[in-house]
Amino acid sequence: MHRTIEGFLGSRPFERGPWLAVGFGVGIACWAVLPGPWQWAGLLTLCGAAVAGGLLIDAEGDLGHLRAALIGMALMLAAGCTAIWVKSALVGEPGIARAEVAWMQGRVLDRQVEGARDRVRLLLLAEVAGHPQPLQVRLNLPADNDQPGLVEGAEVRLRARLMPPAPPMLPGSYDFARAAWFQGLAATGNVVGSVTITAAAKEGWSLRQWQQRLADHVRSQLSGSPGTIAAAFASGDRGAIAETDEDAMRDAGLTHLLSISGLHVSAVIAGAYFLTIRLLALIPFVALRVRLPLLAAGVGAGVGLFYTVLTGAEVPTVRSVAGSLLVLAALALGRDPLSLRLLATAALIVMLLWPEAVLGPSFQMSFASVIAIVAFSTAAPAKAFLSHSHEGRLGRLGRHLAMLLMTGLVIELSLMPISLFHFHRAGIYGAGANVIAIPLTTVLTMPLIALALALDLFGLGAPAWWAVGKSLELLLWLAHVVAAQPGAVTMMPGMSAGTFALFLAGLLWLALWSGRVRLLGFAPIAAGVLALLLVRTPDVLVSGDGHHVGITGEGPDLLVLRAVREESYTRTALLENAGMTGDAVALEDWKGARCNQDFCAISLVRGGRKFDLLMARGKDLVAIPVLAAACARADIVVADRRLPSACKPRLLKADRTLLGQTGGLAIDLVSGRVRTVADTQGEHGWFRRPPPYQPRKWRAGPAPASTGEPDPAPSK
Repeated sequence: MHRTIEGFLGSRPFERGPWLAVGFGVGIACWAVLPGPWQWAGLLTLCGAAVAGGLLIDAEGDLGHLRAALIGMALMLAAGCTAIWVKSALVGEPGIARAEVAWMQGRVLDRQVEGARDRVRLLLLAEVAGHPQPLQVRLNLPADNDQPGLVEGAEVRLRARLMPPAPPMLPGSYDFARAAWFQGLAATGNVVGSVTITAAAKEGWSLRQWQQRLADHVRSQLSGSPGTIAAAFASGDRGAIAETDEDAMRDAGLTHLLSISGLHVSAVIAGAYFLTIRLLALIPFVALRVRLPLLAAGVGAGVGLFYTVLTGAEVPTVRSVAGSLLVLAALALGRDPLSLRLLATAALIVMLLWPEAVLGPSFQMSFASVIAIVAFSTAAPAKAFLSHSHEGRLGRLGRHLAMLLMTGLVIELSLMPISLFHFHRAGIYGAGANVIAIPLTTVLTMPLIALALALDLFGLGAPAWWAVGKSLELLLWLAHVVAAQPGAVTMMPGMSAGTFALFLAGLLWLALWSGRVRLLGFAPIAAGVLALLLVRTPDVLVSGDGHHVGITGEGPDLLVLRAVREESYTRTALLENAGMTGDAVALEDWKGARCNQDFCAISLVRGGRKFDLLMARGKDLVAIPVLAAACARADIVVADRRLPSACKPRLLKADRTLLGQTGGLAIDLVSGRVRTVADTQGEHGWFRRPPPYQPRKWRAGPAPASTGEPDPAPSK
């Protein structure tokens, strides 16, 4: 066996390098998945043992390639785990213990205007009453209470309602507490009343003010939805984009166009590179004395860095510009810019600086899409498809268009597991939409925006802005049309980490090896698809505070304990984790439920058994004998407050006491499996792990005999 592996590795000297970057990323993921310091130390010990074992293999012997691979992967695994462990210890900021209303005084670090939500978002470093150390907090201020002097650097005093960074609402939901930990955020909240500016900001250059001025200028030249999107392209300011437009772009698979990332940075740098090399080639004195690719690469790098700083230097943008600079270096040196080794180098740079980014969808989707493009375009079948040089111009154009469509399809298929894992949704028509939208944005819209801004220096930009508006109207029309098609979005319940790992392993194997051996990557992908098809939608979803309950399986709509606003995060999270595209219907409006001001009761038949659920929704005290009798008739009781010990349901009591230990719940009534948020958190700093809770399983079977007692909640 080891001889076979040695021969395999020896025949692929140029394909082994990118796997070192994969090993570094796997080390980061292991730190996030493993529960605590003992397990992290155990992983490092195993890596050290693997390195020691590799060193015992003769470097000049028959297993030299296997030795190098063993030592290299073990070292990269250990390096990845160590990098994020150290980053967490250095920058992690524990959140406040509980919700509170407090006075604070501090300095504004950042300010973002979110016009679509009529608010301003402030980032403060402030001394908060009751806390010994200054805290970094993020606050929402209503736009009506905004003030001209409320900018970066201003000293302010205000009163705010603070909340600790929220853990996932449900198993598989977005983990804001983890993101806040690495951002140094101790709390979020809302400003109560007005803000008092105690000291004005010092005069000077402010990046955020320049961004805001640029965004305001763009919106003054171009009104409506096109103006908000043009401002996002020019300055990175997405705050004014209407939610309907954002939703349409997301469902059409075009939301990546709204955030400054690889596409925008690449378009800007490529435009500067080719424009420079073309213009200088027209000047014989320069063309004969200067190496134009090197000079053009320098200009492109400068423009790319300026655009990155101008748009806020967010982590995704920095990742993109790092990769683009490596591509420019390859072009300047006459090397192939479409190289997986080059991409692996860029990924390593990003992971060293921001190891936590590996855990988020932005990093995963950015690099997955570029890997898919490079791997597909450099594959032998793709090269053979484009090698028909004897065909006429029309035939070659047709082949290139077909190749563009196939590349878009490959990208969509590569991103689908990532989208399903993080967002529980994936677009179906995104490949076709991107074939039109990406060339429209990169070849037409962005150059027109640059031209319009340049002409505005002379007051001549109006015609260019008109053309920008028409191109963006076409983009928005495409997004809304595609999003409105039946089946445009596929929704699925939460994917397990193991299933996601199968997809990633298969996709990486397909991308990073060449020849027929890469086809082995379809094996883990097929296993992942099978596991995904066997996933059952949870029957009951319970939020971490017990305030919200979602019930599936009773038609196309999700039944919810309390009515939720259409645009609320709660509604979105419940529907996404249920894998449903219907609406959220309040239980009191559903004919199968029995509700009064204190409780709602419902009976569900799953796996041939009837389950009785009792859910508290009132705040008034209920007599203990009445409550005890109602609990005894229920299989599951859910409450957003602590219930007395007299409440003893047959299977599960999910009250404030238990939910404080487990976080949100996803309950499968047929198997009796109860997934909890706490199961996914371990002993990481952003999650205060309470005493362990072991959910009790039950077996499907006949319902217990009826006691003849009345219903726990009267009919409506």
